[in-house]
Amino acid sequence: MKLLLLALLVGAASALHLMRADTPNSKSPLEDKSLTREEEWPTQEVKDLLSGELMELEEAEGSGSKEISEEEGAVQPVSALDIANSSFQCPAKEDTVELLGIPGCKTCHYILVTAAATFSEARHVCQRCYRGSLVSIHNSISNYQIQCFVQKLNQGQVWIGGWISGSGYCKRFYWVDNSSWNFANWAKCQPSAHGGSCVSMCVQGGRWRTSHCCKRLPFVCSR
Repeated sequence: MKLLLLALLVGAASALHLMRADTPNSKSPLEDKSLTREEEWPTQEVKDLLSGELMELEEAEGSGSKEISEEEGAVQPVSALDIANSSFQCPAKEDTVELLGIPGCKTCHYILVTAAATFSEARHVCQRCYRGSLVSIHNSISNYQIQCFVQKLNQGQVWIGGWISGSGYCKRFYWVDNSSWNFANWAKCQPSAHGGSCVSMCVQGGRWRTSHCCKRLPFVCSR
């Protein structure tokens, strides 16, 4: 009887052991602990990886923002005209003659600069030195007064503030001070199609001619 009972107990224990071995979800505390660590390790690695990528992304964004900021605050390159005039000086007093007031315009103020310059240089001098522009002429009286003002020059022509855009039927006439082109006093056969795009006045007679803008002439500013 005791032997039979012992055999039954041994059989029951063996069956229980086999059931635990065959059950996939049965784990020992040690196995649970190991598995838990193995499950946590990839999660931590992902966190570290994401953290590293985030830091790199922030650094890249920070670098880009800095570059944009530097570009926005960067000093823009100066124009070729500014470079050319880095040692610019206004005409000496002895190279200028002033005329203040003429009949019909008591407030008119003209400055004759006897030192020769190109059209662009002359325009720049009028703007920078006298806060004005190359003279614009809107009637025969003003034209005559300016012609009398400049006729003692040894030069044959002086720059006034007229310039031409286009050609043929598309030709347009302008004053550099943006006033209306409502008067002209062209010489015979002028304006010439091959004479240039800038307007000069003949010292003798006060007639106008087209001249190449790179030509160096005295000029008249108005204030």
